[in-house]
Amino acid sequence: MEDFAVPDEREFERLVEKLASRLKINGWSMATAESCTGGWIAKCCTDLAGSSAWFERGFVTYSNRAKYELLGVKRSTLEEHGAVSEATAVQMAVGAHRHAGVDAAVAVTGVAGPDGGTPDKPVGTVWFAWSLEGRPVSSEVMWFRGDRDAVRRQTVAHALNRLLDLIKAGV
Repeated sequence: MEDFAVPDEREFERLVEKLASRLKINGWSMATAESCTGGWIAKCCTDLAGSSAWFERGFVTYSNRAKYELLGVKRSTLEEHGAVSEATAVQMAVGAHRHAGVDAAVAVTGVAGPDGGTPDKPVGTVWFAWSLEGRPVSSEVMWFRGDRDAVRRQTVAHALNRLLDLIKAGV
């Protein structure tokens, strides 16, 4: 598990302002596919006035059924790997990218706690995936410390920071 500073609302605002600027420069739009954050990433994006210029939509796919129905995550993936897995996160990101018709999508699925953890996937385990137009899907796992709120805040910040870095790297 890693120790990260737990971001506050002002940090989210600054991060979204940077992301919005980069998306607008590129003429891009984005979407989110969220499980453990329950739409918090989309909320942070749409807190910024004018976000309709670059934010298309957010999918809150908390249940396996929602992941399958809304994003096209394969049932076999959910059965074999579980909701909190690289395979699921990747399929969530690709599904959001495809279904929303955007240039960039971010997906998160994890165990925010306080229960639900296992020895293989303890509380704080979060899988991320980013699908950007014309690039291979990128994914990674993080293990965050703290209570449910802290895990979710760190997840939001990491998802947006990495999306910004990936967009910048491609320009």
